[in-house]
Amino acid sequence: MSILADIRATFSRRDNALNQLLVINILVFVALNLLRAVVFLSSGSRGGHLLALEWLAVPSYLPELLLRPWTLLTYAFTQYEFGHILFNMLTLYWFGALISEYLGARRLISLYVLGALAGAGLFLLCFNLLPTLRLQLGTTLHGASASVMAILVAAATLLPADYSMHLLFIGPVRIKYIAAGLIVISIVGISGSNTGGQISHLGGALMGYFYIRMLNRGRDLGRPIIVAGEWIGALLHGRPRLRVSHRSPQQAAAGAKRGGIAQPAEEEINRILEKISRSGYESLSKDEKQKLFKASQQ
Repeated sequence: MSILADIRATFSRRDNALNQLLVINILVFVALNLLRAVVFLSSGSRGGHLLALEWLAVPSYLPELLLRPWTLLTYAFTQYEFGHILFNMLTLYWFGALISEYLGARRLISLYVLGALAGAGLFLLCFNLLPTLRLQLGTTLHGASASVMAILVAAATLLPADYSMHLLFIGPVRIKYIAAGLIVISIVGISGSNTGGQISHLGGALMGYFYIRMLNRGRDLGRPIIVAGEWIGALLHGRPRLRVSHRSPQQAAAGAKRGGIAQPAEEEINRILEKISRSGYESLSKDEKQKLFKASQQ
């Protein structure tokens, strides 16, 4: 019962998007493997999860997709192999925390969804337009990798070029190199056994990059998703919808300089910028990083 209470508590908070995404992925993983175990024990078949995958994974054949349009989203929460979900959830935890810290919980969710849609979109385009891949129509796509790639590349695009992350057995590595390395691996892997998956990774990566670029220009590509989420939340819980601002980071910073009460003082921001010029971004405390970002984000 305590586990169920913990799950309910995870979804009761509006600012808990990262843990909610992790929990949904893990619950689907557990459900698929329980189904596979039950089918195996009852009939000896090892394909107990395949029927569920048929209704959750994206089919490359467009007439099938028209009958199961929800798979454009459900596939991004569907994994049944331990190594697959372990890598995806660790990457989501590390880089999702950065996106949530600097852009907020709602934008983390919208980026996850946009990454899923972009990955599925590129997957479908390639398998239906490229002659070589048209021979493999019937292939399905599942897994959170496209969404995770969108979040990883968005973090690498958003944060300073020298921002590093400590990797086990390796040490500090700049996240831009982590993102670039995974993109190269996906390109190389297209000719392997998981062509559709690797193509979807690239779609997610492109979305992560353009999401941040467009956000810096004042256009939030995820705004419709945020609005839809607020509408659903208000419908389910009776909460008032929050107004979604679509100012650019530059406009938000300008508003802070004009005396916005929720933003750090101009003198404080100048002090932080001077510290970066002397010692680099990594010398900032977490509180200083948050103050700096409040001055450049909504």
